Amino acid sequence: MVFSSMVFLWIFFPIVFVASLIIRKPKYQNILLLIASLLFYAWGEPRYLILLLFSIIMNWAFGLLIDRFRAHGKLLLALDIAVNLGLMGYYKYANFAINTVNRLFHQDFPAANISLPIGISFFTFQAMSYVIDLYRGKYKVQKNLLNLMLYVSFFPQLIAGPIVMYRDIDAQIMGRTRTKEKITSGMRRFLYGLGKKVIIANLTAQVCDSLYDLGTGNLTGGMAWLFAIAYTLEIYYDFSGYSDMAIGLGRMFGFEFLENFTLPYLSKSIREFWRRWHISLGSWFRDYVYIPLGGNRKGKVRTYVNLAIVFALTGLWHGAAWTFVGWGLFHGFFIIMERMGFSKALDRHPIFARVYTLLVVIVGWVFFRAASVHDGAAVLVRMAAPWRYTTTLYPLGTQVSILGMLAVVFGIVGCGPIQQIFSAGPLKKIGAGWKNSVWEALWLTVILVYSLLLLANNTYNPFIYFRF
Repeated sequence: MVFSSMVFLWIFFPIVFVASLIIRKPKYQNILLLIASLLFYAWGEPRYLILLLFSIIMNWAFGLLIDRFRAHGKLLLALDIAVNLGLMGYYKYANFAINTVNRLFHQDFPAANISLPIGISFFTFQAMSYVIDLYRGKYKVQKNLLNLMLYVSFFPQLIAGPIVMYRDIDAQIMGRTRTKEKITSGMRRFLYGLGKKVIIANLTAQVCDSLYDLGTGNLTGGMAWLFAIAYTLEIYYDFSGYSDMAIGLGRMFGFEFLENFTLPYLSKSIREFWRRWHISLGSWFRDYVYIPLGGNRKGKVRTYVNLAIVFALTGLWHGAAWTFVGWGLFHGFFIIMERMGFSKALDRHPIFARVYTLLVVIVGWVFFRAASVHDGAAVLVRMAAPWRYTTTLYPLGTQVSILGMLAVVFGIVGCGPIQQIFSAGPLKKIGAGWKNSVWEALWLTVILVYSLLLLANNTYNPFIYFRF
């Protein structure tokens, strides 16, 4: 089940929300939300509900063992991590490993044909973070299995994040507050996220897919740039829209999740980009991989190696393909360059810094979206020399709708420029007065109605990060 579906908007959410208002005690609300969350997951992947439950119970048991046998905590933690990574590796990377072996050693081992459980990367990382931080002594063990189940499986963030740390939500499980202001704020955040997803992401996705489906050899230079820009907008609005909806839903039920995006396309360096993009994932790799490897405490060379490892793993986390690993290393290369001194030049030339950052990000997204390195390179060749590729058998007007082009235009304006304009200078008062005003309420009503119309007339409604 997805947030931007009629079943969720008209049936699942209203029933769960009203029931949670009737049931006031957190203890019984938690049971309601747990049942709803398991139903939410089982709706799309009923056979993998057992895997989710096994993951939760296994990590809960390891937590109890670590708390009980502190002298053997390191061994128990290592076993827990091994089981978690083993499960994720089997379901997510078995086919990738087999294909890689076949290519390298010219073998013909049959594919494993294992379908990817939705959200396995997200709920595995959440469960692991609970056990790791418990071992580090950051909080007391959670002895109530149902409470830990709710933490891992809570439906707003279950299948596409943000990755919520147990230390950030522990106290809220039994002691959260729920006010009219918080519910209103959550609804507001949810509707903006719904608009991002349905109005911008879905329409830019159609532009991107229609151009890519032509084949890279049929793209003009301009079409290649439009494809790259459309995907840059699609992945941002798709994922940040989902995060907005997750944060809004959590708030409506009394939970506060940390931000996952803060206008990343306004960044002036790749380091800053990763402080603004998918913040929960970056924080996870920082806390559980980069710092344990030594971080920046063991000299410059070791720091660069650690960064390369982290970004290779970041790419691999996103997908079982070498294009994802390459995308991660691509970002890691520029972060290392910035650490080596390039950041000083960026600080002196802010306009160049923004252009450079956007170019790196857009080029990286081309490989992220492409089915192969060859396809990604072919698109980049056309982008680098658009004057050489000006003819095609497929005119742009026959492939891209006016709505799609409008979505690209509004997507560009809405991913940072408009927020920057109304957050400083003479228009700051207008921006401040807009929030919670009658005009904003009318605007949100328009977003809701138009989103419902699009959903009613269009079945094209994927979420990119579901496959991660």
